[in-house]
Amino acid sequence: MLLGCGLRRRELSDLEFTHLQQCEEHWAIVDLIGKGGHIRTVPVPDWVKATIDMWVSAAGVSTGRLFRCVCRAGKTWGDMVSERVVWHVVKQYAKAVGLAQVAPHDLKRSCAKLCHACGGELEQIQFLLGHVSVQTTERYLGCKQRIRGAVNDNIGIEPQQGSAR
Repeated sequence: MLLGCGLRRRELSDLEFTHLQQCEEHWAIVDLIGKGGHIRTVPVPDWVKATIDMWVSAAGVSTGRLFRCVCRAGKTWGDMVSERVVWHVVKQYAKAVGLAQVAPHDLKRSCAKLCHACGGELEQIQFLLGHVSVQTTERYLGCKQRIRGAVNDNIGIEPQQGSAR
């Protein structure tokens, strides 16, 4: 969910079953309270929803917080995970796959870059990530304005004689 939905650690730990709803025939996290108390709706890709479904089935949870701690015996305990637990889980599994330097917020940045690489519009990525300022989203993407080969070079309108376009 950190990678597929661009959630922050706090947003993940606060996530409840009631947040998952269908909107416009698509799963979404509705009324998610993010950084600064801003409320947003986050689309949930099918592959993320399928993973959530596998988790809740295996964990045997169906109400309250979506994510809970799991003891060594495989039983869930408590009613939530903390931001710190999310950090440790990401670090543990990132290290296991050879990405020891990856932290949870890196997954949010990766979500932005993957969306952009797939043709996602800047403003839609901004909405997804819950950024108030488009400049923050641009920093995540590493966007810089190009003058040579600029996007408007390809519009293809030819000048007409006596015209001042």
